[in-house]
Amino acid sequence: MNTTINNYIFDLGKVLVHFDPMYMTKAYVENEADAELVSSIVFDRLYWDPLDDGTITDEALKAACHARLPQRLHSLADLVYDNWFFNLPFIDGMRELVMDVKRSGAKVFLLSNVSIGFAEQYHRVPGFAELFSHFDGLVFSGPLGIIKPSAEIFRYLLNRYDLKPEETIFIDDNANNIAGAKTVGIHSYLFDGDAAALRSALGF
Repeated sequence: MNTTINNYIFDLGKVLVHFDPMYMTKAYVENEADAELVSSIVFDRLYWDPLDDGTITDEALKAACHARLPQRLHSLADLVYDNWFFNLPFIDGMRELVMDVKRSGAKVFLLSNVSIGFAEQYHRVPGFAELFSHFDGLVFSGPLGIIKPSAEIFRYLLNRYDLKPEETIFIDDNANNIAGAKTVGIHSYLFDGDAAALRSALGF
């Protein structure tokens, strides 16, 4: 990796952690058919896109899910949604990579399309609270009302932390988000789940 890179921006879902709706659902719903139904509705992008840009509340999402589910599944759907962020296992090797980047003297940041609720409650998850304490900055889309791949959210991060785009790299699993970063001059890496390959590309 270019030795002028001093700032490393990581996405959260599918970069630092697995985001698997069925895994998150089956932690609370045993019946396979019920789990498939609850998962398909609770994690519907119809709701999660507005969650990410801060235009829908947690309670509104749950009410919308209730309208599409049989009453017997309402409490289970609420349980899945209220606890989804406790069921995001780290991708093998990513915590270690982040810490190695940090120990090198570089700065590390998080930039995630995620809800206001997550931004307010991530500290309840011990793994997140510990890892994020080492980050130099956290930017969540929900509280800002700006989402990736908008250039605006990348400019916000650069301006807030006084970063030079040419000294910064962004790691994300979504090609559209990568393109958004490139529009403001940030280097990028499209992550495919292979932490070892990312480590090699970054030179750690």
